[in-house]
Formats: sequence, structure tokens, C-alpha cells
Amino acid sequence: MKVRSISHGAVSIVNAIPLGIGSTLGVALDVIVEVELVEGKGIKIASKQSNQLVNAIIERIIPKELLAKNALKIELRSNIPSSYGLKSSSAVSNALSLALVRLLNDNYNDLEVINYGIDASLAAGVTITGAFDDAAASYFGGFLVTDNYARKIIRHEPAADLNIIILLPNIKRSDPLRLRRLANLFEEPVKLAKDGRYWEAMLLNGVLVASIMGIPYQPIKEAMEEGAIVAGVSGNGPSIVAVSSNDSNAIQKALAKYGRIITTKTNNRKATVEVYES
Repeated sequence: MKVRSISHGAVSIVNAIPLGIGSTLGVALDVIVEVELVEGKGIKIASKQSNQLVNAIIERIIPKELLAKNALKIELRSNIPSSYGLKSSSAVSNALSLALVRLLNDNYNDLEVINYGIDASLAAGVTITGAFDDAAASYFGGFLVTDNYARKIIRHEPAADLNIIILLPNIKRSDPLRLRRLANLFEEPVKLAKDGRYWEAMLLNGVLVASIMGIPYQPIKEAMEEGAIVAGVSGNGPSIVAVSSNDSNAIQKALAKYGRIITTKTNNRKATVEVYES
């Protein structure tokens, strides 16, 4: 039996590090995982992702006695750039956790799947708050507002079909813990997100994160001047995200001066899993 799962990427509306409250938006970038139990022993991973995270997830889900009698094959493919604040780790965690849970049982709970990935991500050191906001948007799609420490969804609703333009600048990220030193500044974007005023929250969050983390603000300014609904910083950066309701060529041209551009759409699809004979 082989199991195939798909989870999706997301972008930030409000960074959760300062106050533990985050807001995110699902986007149509994908992680695809295929898992299979075969004859033999051990774990065989075909992936460019961190094996530390993958192994931490496996340890939490697959019983040791099962691995003592079978080999576990994992193939992982992703079109989400890593280390840019685009929730690649959350998408990997969700997709792999979902595939492994379904491999063992056809009865599972969505939040249980998400929590397996969060616990493994904390153990692997790829997140500070547990990134429940990122994981929830990756798994459920749409707009999310969450309490990351309580692992509670505060608000969830679908997003309109919009263009997402992502700038991947060639700059290094600063220490994200710097955001906590000015945590009180993020009270207003959190309030805006809780009220469903997502674009206002995203713009204000982007200004704050860019200023604190030393990310150039000029691309955000130019994206807005070229007609973006909103632009801001995703995660701890360095990616800058612009949202557009119509032709985004002018926005792409403006941002392309600063680095590589990828384009996608908003996503409201939930993570999926299917079983088929190998």
C-alpha cells in the first residue's frame, strides 16, 4: 500500500513571534509526499528537506516494532522555496504527518495530524512558537488567525481568488528573536487581523518586520505604487509578498529588480491524502 498526501504553502499576515498570535493566508504552492511500507528494514528518504525534521515526525507516528519488520520509503517533493518565510517546514510537516497517520489508520483527526508536525518541528528546532498559524494555513487554506501557544484557531475564513507575487531577495535573515523586543508594536496588527481587516494588518506587520529585521522596505513601497492590494514581509523574511486582484505584470517587473520572482494564487483547499496499491 502506498499513501500520497498534498499540503500547501502560506504567507504571513501577522508574525506570531512577538505576541504568540499569528495570522496567515494559504497559497497554492505544494508539498507532495509519498510513503510506502516495503520488505526490508530501515528508512529510505528521497528528499532535499532536513532529515532531522523528517525523522522527528517518523519517530512520533510510526511504531518501532513496525520498522523492525518493514522498510519505510518516503519520497518528498516541494515547490516551496525553503528559508524564505513561506512556511515550507509546516507544509512538509503536514504532508508527511498526514501520509504516515493514514498509512496506519483511515480514521484520523486533522488537529492531531497538525500537532504531530508541530511537536516534531519544535524538537528539530525549525520553529520558535510552534508555528501553529503556519501549519493551520498550510493544512486548511484560507485566512487564519491563531493563538500559537494554545494551538487554537481564533478565526478561519476563505480567501478570494487573488494573485500572489513573491520576491525572493538575496539577503540574509536576521535573528527573529529581535521581534520580541518590540512586541508591543504588534498589538495593532493583531487586533486588525482578529477583526478580519487582513490587508491593513499585513501592511502594518510588513512595515514593522522590515524595520526590525533590516529588510529593505522599497520593494513593498513599489509594489503598492504599482497597484498591489497589499504587500508585506512573510514570516521573518526575507521574502516579500504582494497581493493583486488583476494583471500583476507591473508589480512583477517592479519587484524583479530586487531578486527572483515566483507567482501563485491564494489557496482555500484543505490538505488531501489518498491510498492506492503500489
